[in-house]
Amino acid sequence: METRRINIHVGEINLTANLNETETADRIWEALPFEVNGTRWGEEIYFEIPVELATASDARQEMAVGELAYWPQGHAFCIFFGPTPVSLGEEPRAYSDVNPFGQIEEGSELLTSVEDRATVTVTRLNE
Repeated sequence: METRRINIHVGEINLTANLNETETADRIWEALPFEVNGTRWGEEIYFEIPVELATASDARQEMAVGELAYWPQGHAFCIFFGPTPVSLGEEPRAYSDVNPFGQIEEGSELLTSVEDRATVTVTRLNE
């Protein structure tokens, strides 16, 4: 299967991410595109999407910089780019278990300039 790539556009920032081969990624891919106001929580941006999924078997709180995840409790798309208020160190950490579903290719550090409630647009780059 061809790698599914998405574009994440926030303000002047355009990032490309690759989705992994999971049910979570499949369901998010099917639901695209999204245009919403994102909430900033430390160095994470998240926003509610019209997808309802249970916690996956690979769900976890410890994330990597640039990793994308789905938060089942809030039906939210999460973008991690640095420490959050519950981080134990410099690595991103989710509030509770999230389903990882993708990774930003490069430039996730640019998100540190994004304001709370900024408009986030997520679209497919390839079909």
